[in-house]
Amino acid sequence: MGAATMATDLRTLTEGPHVHRNLSTPQLVEAAIARGEGRLAANGALVAFTGARTGRSPKDKFTVEDDETRSRVDWGKVNQRFDPAKFQALLDRVTKHMAERDLYVMDLYAGADPEYRLPITIITEYAWHALFVKQLFVRPQMAELGRHVAEFTVIAAPEFEAVPERDGTKSGTFILGDFTRNVILIGGTKYAGEMKKSIFGVMNYLLPARDVFPMHCSANIGANGETALFFGLSGTGKTTLSADPLRRLIGDDEHGWSPAGVFNFEGGCYAKCVDLSEEKEPQIYHAIRFGSVLENVVIDPVTGVPDYSDIRYTENTRVAYPIEFIENAVIPGVGGHPKNVLFLAADAFGVLPPIAKLTPEQAMYHFLSGYTAKLAGTEAGLGSEPVPEFSACFGSPFLPLAPRVYAEMLGRRLKEHDAQCWLVNTGWTGGAFGVGKRMSLKHTRAIVHAALDGRLAKAEYVTEDAFGLSIPTSSPDVPAELLHPRNAWADKKAYDAHARLLAAKFEENFAKFDAPENVRAAGPKSRA
Repeated sequence: MGAATMATDLRTLTEGPHVHRNLSTPQLVEAAIARGEGRLAANGALVAFTGARTGRSPKDKFTVEDDETRSRVDWGKVNQRFDPAKFQALLDRVTKHMAERDLYVMDLYAGADPEYRLPITIITEYAWHALFVKQLFVRPQMAELGRHVAEFTVIAAPEFEAVPERDGTKSGTFILGDFTRNVILIGGTKYAGEMKKSIFGVMNYLLPARDVFPMHCSANIGANGETALFFGLSGTGKTTLSADPLRRLIGDDEHGWSPAGVFNFEGGCYAKCVDLSEEKEPQIYHAIRFGSVLENVVIDPVTGVPDYSDIRYTENTRVAYPIEFIENAVIPGVGGHPKNVLFLAADAFGVLPPIAKLTPEQAMYHFLSGYTAKLAGTEAGLGSEPVPEFSACFGSPFLPLAPRVYAEMLGRRLKEHDAQCWLVNTGWTGGAFGVGKRMSLKHTRAIVHAALDGRLAKAEYVTEDAFGLSIPTSSPDVPAELLHPRNAWADKKAYDAHARLLAAKFEENFAKFDAPENVRAAGPKSRA
């Protein structure tokens, strides 16, 4: 299909009296309320609900297979093939659907560094979706809008449902990426996070060729001017630990590490709200105000006060807000080369230490592993025991290319800039989930601070047996007995059994990677 035809298709979605382009935040809030898409909470945030889909739909995500992607994409369960002709037919149907409705169009950027940013246009049929992307991506200056030419377009049509037998999808929901047409097509889901993560996938596809390492991590800067990165899957504390009153936030989720340093892909934050409190997470709590978007958060029908403990619709309650709502945020979101890189794991087996200093080979091993644990009762089908979850590079659902591409970039960056990598357990201590207790956020913050300000570099270290990890014998403001996980367990035999079990899971997962022998040898040995 030619570029001219593509332009004709999109023109009906970006021009005309039914198109509302680059509205202000108050205008979008007013439109969303007038259209019955949401209501205001007592704190001023717009509250919207996403219906049946309260999270991402990875099984419904596809990439068009053509000459551009055929040999580059790492095809499999994550990157599923989609036929170009089917994509065109579905695009035509969605275009017709959208042309009959009021549309909200936002011209934005992905990337805070002007040298590497991606101009994007997002076309939505919901005003609250437009507000969501306005707050989460980088907002152009007024003078830039006249020069803005999108290199990628997202079309979000939540009211359009696919017919699998006709359209080649697996359900009525679809998230389709086409790297020849440069279009992301989303339908059948109101969950706004699909728009955000689709562009993250685009950045993961495009940037390695430009010598930029795309990362699923948060980043902040200390008083000493040194940048730190926090990798981790959902629920491991990535957003919480990076939103630190003692440090300045670059971003909470997606970054690039270029030859010049680190830059945020986004202009906002997308934080979890479950059990949010002013005491535990004051920066996030106070960022929720007019202009923010609360997703699936229950509010009192009379007072409008949010109840962050009420998860009747989903545990995955979220808030989107512009990064300037965080006090002392770094704007624009750029920083120097990091001196510390932290891998966060919520280990429900209670086996990993609160912190461990990793060798470069161990860093590669744990980056490729991307470990955390799911808890019993949080998902249908989970039993009474914790279930290990491995996500390559701490973001496998968003990696179009093979994991080794990103792992090799990490390895090069660590060596080039002499960065220290740490493994931090934000999960359980003294026993597995159900026996032990969750690691205190106070203690985790103290350990992280000690690592980032250099105090842990001066500590004495011992090597624990289960994973071969180097752990400090002391850390400021943290009880010494917590630092060695086996010492924290009353039942040492039970600890040994859980350690062997988790090590075996690591080995089983890592077998699929084509990794150098020195990296493979840096992992745990199950001794089964």
